[in-house]
Amino acid sequence: ATDLSNLNNIVTAKVESVIKHPNADKLSLCQINDGKETVLVVCGAPNVKSGQKVVFAKVGAILPGDFKIKKVKIRGEVSFGMICAEDELGISENHEGIMVLPEDTKIGLPISDVLNEKYAALELDITPNRPDTLSHYGIAREVALKTKRKLKFPKIKEITPVGTIEKV
Repeated sequence: ATDLSNLNNIVTAKVESVIKHPNADKLSLCQINDGKETVLVVCGAPNVKSGQKVVFAKVGAILPGDFKIKKVKIRGEVSFGMICAEDELGISENHEGIMVLPEDTKIGLPISDVLNEKYAALELDITPNRPDTLSHYGIAREVALKTKRKLKFPKIKEITPVGTIEKV
C-alpha cells in the first residue's frame, strides 16, 4: 500500500539553484527552499534542475524501509536532507531521477497533502490458482493483510422464506 500520511518532515520544496559538486563528477549541490528556510543538499540525480518543485525529506524524516534522514557530509560538502525519487517514497520502483512535481505546486506542504490523493492505492497480485481472493471477502482479507489491520466480519441476518414453492 502506498500511504503517505505517516511520512513526517517530508514536504514540497523548490530547487533554487544547482551547481556541480566540487569533489564529485556525478553529484550536484542544490539550494532547496522548503518555504521556511533554504538549505544545501547534495544530490546525485541526473534530472535535478533549478526552478523545479520537488519532494524534500528534511533532516529527521524517516522514509519507507526505516531509512532515517540525517545531516551528512558527502565528499566534503554537508547535506541537510534529501530530494526524493519515487522509489524512496515507496510510490513505485522508478529510480531514474528525482520526482519532479507540477510547477504550480505550493512549497512547504506536507507530501501527504499533495500526493495521497494520487498515490493512495493498493496493488494486489492475484495469481490464477487463487480465485477465492477475487471475492469481496477475499479482497477484504488481502487488504487487511497488506495494511496490517484486523479483518472485520459483517453481521449476517438470517433470512426466512416468505412463501412456499410448489412443484407444478
